[in-house]
Amino acid sequence: MLKKYIYSFDAMSTPCEFTLYTESKERADTAAKAVLQETKRLEKKYNYYDESSLLSQLNARTTNLLDRETKEILQRAKQYYKTTNGVFDITVATIKELYKSELTTASLESKKETLLAYVGCEHFTLKRDKIYFDNAHTKIDLGGFVKEYAVDRAVSVLKRHKIKSALVNYGGDIYALGKKPDGGSFVIGIKDPHDPSQHKVQVLLEDQALTTSASYERHYKIEGREYSHIITKEKNALVVNSVSVISKSCVESGIYSTALMIDQTITTHNRVIIF
Repeated sequence: MLKKYIYSFDAMSTPCEFTLYTESKERADTAAKAVLQETKRLEKKYNYYDESSLLSQLNARTTNLLDRETKEILQRAKQYYKTTNGVFDITVATIKELYKSELTTASLESKKETLLAYVGCEHFTLKRDKIYFDNAHTKIDLGGFVKEYAVDRAVSVLKRHKIKSALVNYGGDIYALGKKPDGGSFVIGIKDPHDPSQHKVQVLLEDQALTTSASYERHYKIEGREYSHIITKEKNALVVNSVSVISKSCVESGIYSTALMIDQTITTHNRVIIF
């Protein structure tokens, strides 16, 4: 008989929780420990704010050497940059710090205009095991990629430990592994963007990922003006309240849910729910 085991911790500035269904607590604990180690490894390796992280070293140009995992992540990011018509862009980090500084609105827009010339994945190339930037200003932030990647990696770890039924939830980035013990699909509620305390709709998941990007989540405020946490190269105006995407991987869902918040003309074969 399958039993339910719940584990939670914090990583990547977000609460992480996963529910495992298995016959053995020992197997559940072993799998949970492996998931925690893998998530913490990714957090340390790609932390934008940690000067010792590999990502920070790449941004500081103190190294340009890439291990296989990092190269594959950057290759995927470049590919999604193309498929989203440049909307999903890990180089918006180049202007990211402006929104957290003590700038006036006019100063922000002026500095942003200058730095926009260095925003875009075309400003770095990958050759063999190295990355090359064409200027000193372009920076990379994998914050819109790594948390979702961590969910997908967690699922891979669980599969290695013979876990066949589980629900992984890293700050709302969700993957449902298999079916529930009763044979049914996992039921996930999508929040009402006008009243986040309520669910607008419920969806059924089985070996699928679900992510939601929403305008109500977080904001930066400068001179009384609110800027969404979804930073873009444009005027940062979002025309929809929330976008949820269901796909076969959390990375794909996360990228398209964010990109579609900005541009609804982007095409995807995945299921999309817009409010």
